[in-house]
Amino acid sequence: METEHIIAFTAYFSLLFAIGLYSHKAQKTSKDFIMGNRSLNYWVTAFSAHASDMSGWLFMAFPAAVFVGGLSNTSIGLGLVLGMFFNWQFVAIKIRNETEKYDSYTLSTYFEKKFNDTSGFIRVLTALMSVIFLTFYLSAGLIAMGFLLESLFDVNYFVGLSVAMFVAMTYTMVGGYYTVAKVDQFQAIFLLIMIILVPTAAFFSLPQGMDTIEAGALNQGVIMGVIQKFTLEGTLSTLMLTLGWGLGYFGQPHIITKFMGIKCPDELRKSKYVGMTWQITAILAATAVGFVGIGFFPNGLMNPEIIFAEMVQILFNPLLAGFILCGVIAANISTMDSQILVCASVLSEDFYKHIFKTHASQKELLIASRVGVVAVSLCSLGIAFMKSSSVLDAVLYAWSGLGSSFGPILLMALWWKRCNRSGAIAGILVGGITAGIWPTLNSMLLPHFPIPSMIPGFVLSSLAIIVFSLMCTNQKRN
Repeated sequence: METEHIIAFTAYFSLLFAIGLYSHKAQKTSKDFIMGNRSLNYWVTAFSAHASDMSGWLFMAFPAAVFVGGLSNTSIGLGLVLGMFFNWQFVAIKIRNETEKYDSYTLSTYFEKKFNDTSGFIRVLTALMSVIFLTFYLSAGLIAMGFLLESLFDVNYFVGLSVAMFVAMTYTMVGGYYTVAKVDQFQAIFLLIMIILVPTAAFFSLPQGMDTIEAGALNQGVIMGVIQKFTLEGTLSTLMLTLGWGLGYFGQPHIITKFMGIKCPDELRKSKYVGMTWQITAILAATAVGFVGIGFFPNGLMNPEIIFAEMVQILFNPLLAGFILCGVIAANISTMDSQILVCASVLSEDFYKHIFKTHASQKELLIASRVGVVAVSLCSLGIAFMKSSSVLDAVLYAWSGLGSSFGPILLMALWWKRCNRSGAIAGILVGGITAGIWPTLNSMLLPHFPIPSMIPGFVLSSLAIIVFSLMCTNQKRN
C-alpha cells in the first residue's frame, strides 16, 4: 500500500472519530442510545436515512451492473428512487407518530404493541428476522470493503475487514443513534461529491466522448438501450428489476428507524425533498460511472465491481485517489453503523429486556446495547471472512429478506385497520421464508427467467396477512 493512500485513509478515519466524539452526547438511558431521544432535525434525518441506504453497492455493484449489462440495468436505480419516495410518502410520518404513541424504539416492539400481542411471539419473530438478515447485509458491506482494499492496495482481506469494522463498531458503541446520524450526514455529503467528480473527470478524458463509449459498447457486446429488447420478455425483465429493489424499502429497519428519530414529525416533508434530491443525484452519478466506464475500459475488466476504484487509480495521483476512494468507505460504513445499531437495539430491547431481565435498569439496558454492538459486529465479520458471494448477490438476498418480512406488515399496520395479530405472524413468516428459499425454487421452476425474491416474497406475504386477518376477525388491536 502506497504511503499516500495510508495518509488519506488515516486522515479519513481520524475525521470520522473526531466527528463521532464531537457529536457525542451523554447516554443516560438505552432510549438515548437507540433513538437519540428523537432529537434530529430534518437535514440530518434526510442525509442519515439515505446514507444508511446507499452502501458500497452505490460505488461497486450498481456501476458494475451498468458497465456489464448497459443502461437496461438502470431499472434497479429507478426502483430504488420510486421505493424510497413512496417510503417517505406513506411510511415516514405515520411510523414516527405511531412509535411515539406506543413508546416503541424497534419495529419488533411496535408490532407487539400495535397488535396487542401479549405472548411476545411477534416481537421475538420480528427480532430474529431483523438480526439474521441485517447480519448478512452487514457482511455484504464488509465483503465490498475487503475486495477493494485487497485488489487495489494489496491490503490483506482479513486485516482490511477488521479495521473497517473496528472503526464503525467503536463510534457506534460510544455515541449511539445521534452520533451515527451525524457521522452519516458528513459521509452522505462526502460520497456524493466523490461519485460526481470521478465520472465527470473520466468522461472528459475520453478522446472522442460519446463515440468512444459507443465503440466500447460494440466491442464488449453491451446493449446501450434502456430496455434490452423491445419484447415482452425484455419489458418484464426491466419491470422485475424495478420491483425487485423498489418494494424492499418498506421493510428495511435501518432506514425506517431514521424516520422515527426526527424531533418534529411535520418536518419529515422537508426531509423527503432533501433526501430524494440527494438520492437521484447519487444514482445518476453511479450510472455515469458504469456508462462512461464502457468507453474508459473498452476491453472490459476482470472484476467489474471495482470499476470506480480503477478509474480513480488511473485519473488521479495517489494521495488524491486515496481521499476519493474514501467515498467507497463512506458508503459502506454509513450503512454498516446503522445496521449495527438496529441489531444492537433489537438484542437489548427485544431479547435482553423482555426475555432475560424484565426489570432491568436503564444502565443495564445501555450496557446490553453496547455489548450487542460488539456481538453483531463480530458475527458479521465472521460471515464476511468466508467470501461466500458477490456484493450484489449478498445485498439482494438480505434486502429481499427484510423487505418481504416487514414491508407488507408495516404498510398494513399503518394503513389497514382490519389487520391483526394472526395476519401479522403469517405475513412475517411467509415473507421471510419465501425470500429465503425462492432462489432455489426459481432455478428449479423457471431456470431461464429469474424473478427477484422480493416479488414473490412481498406478494405472498401480503396475501397471507389479508387471508389470516380476515379469518381471525375476533382479535383486537390497539
